[in-house]
Amino acid sequence: MTIEPNGSPLSDDYRRLTGYVGGHDDPLDPADVLAMQMVLRIEKSDPPDRAELLVAAARAVALLCLDDRAGRDGPWAPSLDAWCDARIRKIARRARGAQWLAAQEVWGVTAGEGAAQARALVPGRVGDVDRRISRLQIGGTEVDGGLPADPPTTGVCLWVNPDLEMTVGKLAAQVGHASMLAVRLLDEASTLAWRESGCPLSVCVADSVRWRSLLAADASGAAVAVRDAGFTEIAPGSVTVIAEVTR
Repeated sequence: MTIEPNGSPLSDDYRRLTGYVGGHDDPLDPADVLAMQMVLRIEKSDPPDRAELLVAAARAVALLCLDDRAGRDGPWAPSLDAWCDARIRKIARRARGAQWLAAQEVWGVTAGEGAAQARALVPGRVGDVDRRISRLQIGGTEVDGGLPADPPTTGVCLWVNPDLEMTVGKLAAQVGHASMLAVRLLDEASTLAWRESGCPLSVCVADSVRWRSLLAADASGAAVAVRDAGFTEIAPGSVTVIAEVTR
């Protein structure tokens, strides 16, 4: 990819994540809707822990969006640019066994946390989704386990709204969006360091007191909230996750 003088390999990715607006009307043909497909590895005999799976999903999205292949001369750049200029939509699917292995052959990034794995795929038209992905089930993503109430370390934390009921698939999409928005709380050098360390982050559930504090932080620009469009499961405009960076 091209690197501008005094720039960094991350410059284009960073500007995309800190500058996109999105939110345009949907195209008339539903097949033209742009979406990022997410694949959650959920083996029947040994399903992952809920918290670990959500961390893996959020990390995969962040790593894909910050990948050098998404930079100006990279093969993923046109797809990421078009997606960020439309509605930021994600669709989470379940895979196991041979399905999971086949998903690794489709353009994207796989991330893990503990025993959990998830893969974020380069966005595109829903009408053009690779058959290896479109055949995967969207439902059935529920796994056991709770979310911690406090982050284990400083850094990027994605706080889940305690008052909303969401499936793991829905929540995976929400924390994935939050991991993108978290970059707006970092400068470019910090974002590069975050990427180089593998995008460490935590996913926690807030209590009511903390949630009110996070909403206030979002209003002041000290945190950043995900507001859902309301296409599935929850009401339009609901704040699902708030990204915060603590130091």
